[in-house]
Formats: sequence, structure tokens, C-alpha cells
Amino acid sequence: MLKKTVLAITLGASLIFTGSVGLAAPPAGGKGVTQKAQNQNTIPYYVDESKLPFESPKGIETDRYWGVHKGAGYRIEVPKNWNGELVLYAHGFRGTGLELTVSNPRIRGNLLEQGYAWAASSYSTNGYDVAQGVKDTHALGSLFNGKVGKPSRTYITGHSMGGHITAVLAEQYSNSYDGALPMCGVTGDTELFDFFTDYNVVAQSLSGIAKEDQQTILDAEYVGGTVPLIKDKLGLDGNLNDEGQKLKSVTMNLTGGQRPLFDTAFVTYKDFLFNQLPPQGDYGVAAGNVVNTTDSVYQFDDDMSTLSPEEKALNEAVVRVVSDPQTKQQGLTGVPKVNGTHKIPMVSLHTVGDLFVPFHMQQIHVERTEANGNGDILVTRVIRDVEHCGFNTTEESEAFTDLTKWVEEGNKPEGDDILNPKVVADEHFGTEFTRGYRAYDPEKYHTHE
Repeated sequence: MLKKTVLAITLGASLIFTGSVGLAAPPAGGKGVTQKAQNQNTIPYYVDESKLPFESPKGIETDRYWGVHKGAGYRIEVPKNWNGELVLYAHGFRGTGLELTVSNPRIRGNLLEQGYAWAASSYSTNGYDVAQGVKDTHALGSLFNGKVGKPSRTYITGHSMGGHITAVLAEQYSNSYDGALPMCGVTGDTELFDFFTDYNVVAQSLSGIAKEDQQTILDAEYVGGTVPLIKDKLGLDGNLNDEGQKLKSVTMNLTGGQRPLFDTAFVTYKDFLFNQLPPQGDYGVAAGNVVNTTDSVYQFDDDMSTLSPEEKALNEAVVRVVSDPQTKQQGLTGVPKVNGTHKIPMVSLHTVGDLFVPFHMQQIHVERTEANGNGDILVTRVIRDVEHCGFNTTEESEAFTDLTKWVEEGNKPEGDDILNPKVVADEHFGTEFTRGYRAYDPEKYHTHE
């Protein structure tokens, strides 16, 4: 069974999970003080309707609709040669600001050229509110039926938190959709937040901070005082020392094991992850603390069957966080679980070096899906990139096209074997579906041009 794998967050130019890299500012408060969450229903979110209008792409004639529905902004676009099918797009995490905004799908042009209509919602809340994103995206599909017409098929897709929304939609409303394409999705749900805490408490322990003094809530003191100390103690600002190498090894094993591009990934995310310690364990939307690190296992090597004396010492020296029982609710509450119970064809994309929403999110999803006997309707593909959602439009478009062929013709597309450690560790892993090399990738000449 795959144990809790460490997760990380992306720094790329096109952040899809966060509105900005990390938290806008560390909250005030003392060590271990949980900030009180505000009820989402009481927050004065708004849509700037002047930002909703949009133009047709050059060379493609479309009908466009926009407005506000049930508190959420939306955009709908239908090509003149509409094939009768719809793609619902779910955007990623927008931070906790008050303004609600809509994103066009990155493969918008490709969809329209093939005759697909698309629609996207801002959701009626911000924050990590997957449940509301699910409800508002589903409601937008119903609105489309009234404004345009009932589609012959409807597909769902999304990035990051939107990938989480996509997977939950496929499980909660399987009868309403024909195929799903979650990309860089948080398909391990709260396991992502466990990792953020794992990374920080392991780093604290390796830097010499005693268990009783380790911090599990983000505040100004931690960011301004403790983190610089940790980085100095572990050599994170220069050459990693022995303890820094241990943090790197633990992170690799928590996030999917030995795999290509991990060295680059760790350099990219090692500082950024310190800002992902939660300011509150309920993430502003759950009934209580969702973080649970009691079953996390911290290892320096790839022998997952046993712990060395040194590994045992680390596991005993790290503070553990227990989730609140009320967060185990099922359905559309808090941070919904992805159970792997979808009933429609699904293709999932992930980059091998993502540490914002790490690769192991996809592994967890596959394990749960197979445990539920649904392995035959989930295909996973790995792209050789370290950026969160760092796919190019060719990679996304090919995945979508293969999904539609699967739905229409019954031909299941090829994917990657992501649960076999030997396959994942191979230097060529991820080249099959990568289109165009990344400059930092030593396997660039093996990838598809």
C-alpha cells in the first residue's frame, strides 16, 4: 500500500493551483495556534461583470455567453460548427481573495476547431472549496442546456484543484457525464495537506528542533525565524549537508519514489514548501482539522519493508497531527474524498516533477480505483516536467482526443504504469506522452518532438 507521499507546490509561470506562489502573507499568531475559519457563506465574494465578456479566437466564429448564475460568473462558447458536445472546464485554486474570476481552457482553440462547445464557472466561492466548485460546475451544465441546448455528450476537465473537482464530479454525477480528464489534480485529496505538514515537521526535526517544539501551523514567527534557521542547518541555501540530503530522500519517497527529474524538482520546490504549512488545519472549508500524519512513514532509502535504526529514530522524533473525526464525512462536504468509484472513462495527466501537487497524488488515485475494481476505466499519463500543470497544449489536446475516441469507439488509450517502482525509476519514464523536450531534461532527445 502506498504510504503518505510528500507533496509539493509549483513555481511556474502559469500557476493554476494558486493565485500567487504560496500564501499571500503569513498570518499573525503564536506557535501552534489555529486561525479560526470564516464561514464561506458569510464572505462577500463578488464577480466583476465587466471582465466576463470575451472575443472569439482569430479565425473561428463562435457564439458567446457570459453572466452570473447562482453567485458564480460563467463563460460559454459555442462554435458555429458545433458538434453537439460540451466540455465543462474547472479552474484551479484562486487563493482567498474576494473577487471571483473565470478561466478559459488552455486547449480552447483546439476544442472549438473540433466543434466542441465549452463552459467554465468562477465558482461562487474562493479558497480550497472543492465541494462548491463541483456544485457550481454541475449547475453550469444545466444552464447550458437551457441557453444553448442539451448536449449529446458532456466531458469534464480541469487543472489542479479543478482536477480534484473533475474527479469528484465523475463520482458524484457519473450519469451526467461521458468522460473525464483531470490534469495535475489533487486526486489524493487531503493527503496533499498531510504532505505539506510532513515536509515541514521532518525538516524541523532534522534541523534539531525537539518534537515538543515543532510547529504545525504557519505563522509569522515560523516564516521569519524558524525557516531561516532550518535552511541554514540543512544547507538548503547552498550545498545540502547530510541532514539536508535526508530531507531530500524523505521527500522523494513520500512523493512517489525514485523517478526522473527529482533532483531538479527538489531544487525548485525546497524553499517554497515551507510556506505551505497550513495556517489552519480545516483549510477554511472543512468541519475540522483535515491533516493527519499519524500514518506517515519517513524513509531515507527505497526499502519500504523495513525501517533502519536511523529511520526509526526520525519517525519517533517527529510530531504527529491527528485529524478531527468529523472531517471523515463522505459526499460534497469540506474537502471531498476521491474514492476511485467513477463509472465513466477517465484519462489523468500529471507531471513527474511536480511537488506542489506531487506525482503520488496520481498513484493514490490509481490505488483507490483499482481497489474498487475500476482500474479498467482509468488511464494515467506522465509528462516529463517539473512545473505544476506544466503541460503544453499538444499534450493536453492529445489526451482529450484519446479520451473522446475511447468514449465514442470503445478503444482504451495507452497510459503509464505508475505503481511499478522499477518502471517509475527508469530514466526514460514519462517520455511516451511528452511532446517537446524541456531544456533541463537530460532525456530531451528521447522525447517526442
